[in-house]
Amino acid sequence: MGELLYKDDFDEARGRLTAWWNGEDIGRPAMMIYAPRETPVEDVPEIPKPEGWLTDYSTSNFEYRVNLALQACIKTHYLAEAVPYVSPDLAPNCLALYLGCKGVEQPGTVWCEACIDDPETASFRFDPGNFYWDFTLRLGREQLRLGKDKFVIQFPDLIEGLDTLAAMRDTEALLVDLIERPRWVHDSLEHITHRYFDYYDALYDLFKDETGGSYFWAWAPGRMSKLQCDFSAMISPEMFGEFMVPVLREMTKHLDYCMYHWDGPGAISHHDHLLSIPDLTMIQWTPGAGVEPVAHKRWWPLYHKTIEAGKRVVLLGFEGIANLRALKTEFGPKLRQFMISIGAESLKQAEDILGLASQ
Repeated sequence: MGELLYKDDFDEARGRLTAWWNGEDIGRPAMMIYAPRETPVEDVPEIPKPEGWLTDYSTSNFEYRVNLALQACIKTHYLAEAVPYVSPDLAPNCLALYLGCKGVEQPGTVWCEACIDDPETASFRFDPGNFYWDFTLRLGREQLRLGKDKFVIQFPDLIEGLDTLAAMRDTEALLVDLIERPRWVHDSLEHITHRYFDYYDALYDLFKDETGGSYFWAWAPGRMSKLQCDFSAMISPEMFGEFMVPVLREMTKHLDYCMYHWDGPGAISHHDHLLSIPDLTMIQWTPGAGVEPVAHKRWWPLYHKTIEAGKRVVLLGFEGIANLRALKTEFGPKLRQFMISIGAESLKQAEDILGLASQ
């Protein structure tokens, strides 16, 4: 798979990313740069959107989901370490669906309907016949077949820990459980971690490339995943340390590379806990709605602290050459510890961005 139809330097990009993930200096930050193509790389007829279609996560029309995957990469240039990918994603918490939640489709997303009314009868079993798991496998296998030598397959957004338990139990109920039945919460989180890797391992074996590499928001040369705990914005650092840090420590032991999706100002208080996890490779900061974007200098102290602790920083949704120049001035050689995802208005602008990053 040295070349892909949508990225003819894929093998070179994998080489740079392998070096970068393993702590080597590639002379610049890892850059995922995207630019629109004037002409699609190949002709893929579009299927009309089904009547009543609310979200591209939907399971209501398999053929349309397949067509969405085929349309996903044909109009984009992928420069530097950017990789064309599609995903059999069903919701921003697929593991909760596999474990018994029902997906409620909303415009642009899917909510998980809580499935644990009574903690005493809660079940976290692996169900090979679960509708959502079957749909994931069918869609993933078809994407894999149609995308051969064109694009890679990204893991669906499994999610883990307190976020999955909150989806299954209901957020408010779980907040009470943390106080009233902490032992049950610990036991439930342990079950969820085991189930996570039942599903992760099956998907990794299906989607890994011939090098053993895998993709979630970035390609990595081994078992890669994105971890998170958006629920953490509602709990203290003490509770995060008690309930979520053990989950993250255990999960990172089963992965070769990982990034932590660190979401919103309400989660900043947990920074020290995140930096204390030895095998947590990289932190991806998301400021959240209504505050300054990732490029803003307000967040620079967080990036400095992360790098000084031996972690790497990933910034998604970065905007502007001027902002990249300012970040380069602020961090100097430390910028090589960053992975930056940035969109360009044209191929020429994308090449200018890469040139600036390489100076």
